[in-house]
Amino acid sequence: MASILPLELCAVGFSVAGRPLLRDLSLRFQAGPPSIVMGPNGAGKSLTLRIAHGLLSPTTGRVRWLGIDAAPNDPRVRGLQAMVFEQPVLLRRSAAANVDYALSVAGVPRSERAERVARVLSRTGLTALADRRARVLSGGEQQRLSLARAWALEPEVLFLDEPTAALDPGATRAVEELIAAISESGTKIIMTTHDLGQARRLAGEVLLLCAGTLVERAPVRDFFESPETAEARSFLKGDLLWA
Repeated sequence: MASILPLELCAVGFSVAGRPLLRDLSLRFQAGPPSIVMGPNGAGKSLTLRIAHGLLSPTTGRVRWLGIDAAPNDPRVRGLQAMVFEQPVLLRRSAAANVDYALSVAGVPRSERAERVARVLSRTGLTALADRRARVLSGGEQQRLSLARAWALEPEVLFLDEPTAALDPGATRAVEELIAAISESGTKIIMTTHDLGQARRLAGEVLLLCAGTLVERAPVRDFFESPETAEARSFLKGDLLWA
């Protein structure tokens, strides 16, 4: 099967009621280590992921999966990318059934689903919770289940929008370890976070957005040790940036 990567956002803009939230944003994502998108509140981080994933259409510009020259809503793309949000969205059924349902919607044959469910629950440390109702799990367990459900689909690209923002340090560490494992399995991670330490631990590269524009993009070490722009230096010092 042909790769859907690279992913290209070409001069993407997005406005609401005449107010521009993204301005002429051009990005290309290749296979490889995680790309971490950072910036102040309102910078356009989550919006960028939603447009790239196909949940929203840009007001101007276009998004293309160049590997097969397809738009985000192309049926050939939908099964090869997934997204996990800050707040888990889980069905009123067991942890295992949540994963099984996602596989059934994706068209995975019933004969393959049980083995895949068991494998991904094991890889995410959720085997003992397989029969527990998903919505009574702890916040960290629910987020791991959301990641397990996405990972079971074997996506080529996984978008993560602040996946640990609501978690305590222990749950955050467990989710970070899982994200690293998904990345090492060959899935391209494109993720937003406000956590500088998390970006240091997980990123291959960092993209900094401010006021709906890209102000810096660099390998993670370069970004933290020798940022090129005044905005990046201010962001790293904790100064307030107008989004």
